[in-house]
Amino acid sequence: MLRRGGLAYERGGTDGPLLVLIHGLGATAGVWSSMLAEPHGRWIAPDLPGHGGSDHGGGYSVEALAAAIGGLIEAEREGQEVTILGHSLGGLVAIALAGSGLPLRAAYGLGIKVDWSDEELARFAGLAARPPKLFDGEAEALAQHRRNCGLGEVALDSPLLARGAAMQGGQWRAAMDMAAFAVERPRMAELVDAARCPVRLACGEGDAMISAERLRDFDAKAFAIPGAGHNAMVDAPGAVWDWLQATP
Repeated sequence: MLRRGGLAYERGGTDGPLLVLIHGLGATAGVWSSMLAEPHGRWIAPDLPGHGGSDHGGGYSVEALAAAIGGLIEAEREGQEVTILGHSLGGLVAIALAGSGLPLRAAYGLGIKVDWSDEELARFAGLAARPPKLFDGEAEALAQHRRNCGLGEVALDSPLLARGAAMQGGQWRAAMDMAAFAVERPRMAELVDAARCPVRLACGEGDAMISAERLRDFDAKAFAIPGAGHNAMVDAPGAVWDWLQATP
């Protein structure tokens, strides 16, 4: 694991333009490990602020997250254009970066939940106000982290859960800062309209949070990933690669 500007991140590959992988709410960069099992060029995958090994605080709005990740991209891109793939909240961050002036080839959003009810926003705001649950063992904290990022029955020693637990006062907790649960209603149309590069959208065909039909309001070519649910990069990593490579 590397660190820069308060962000923990992973880096791999040696060839080609940089691919930036941005995870969703509650997760860490570990969720990309299935996709990265085989090399696909040069990449970085950060833990978002308030997640995994990255620092807490500083605000968790989409704009604040994009500013933090944008600084890392600028430091890592080596003068080349960049492609960004973000999942869920990370997809919103990717699209926000598409309007930032960074030299992007394209921004890809996977499984972005577009519609939030007042009740859902209030429930997440309530979570953000709570102290973290503390556990006597790391395994219990990892199980909480696994629930936070919707990874079902993934084994607790899976790389998908990397950096998902942290120590606090001699006990264990899920690493995510509870304040990061205070999500906003997505300004999807505004972000897409402001993008300076192509924006491409997809979701798992079984994603209960969003459908490809709904995403086509923002990208006429929005695609349903076969055999996948919300965490399509875990359920069908090869199909996500195929989508990236087939979509200009």
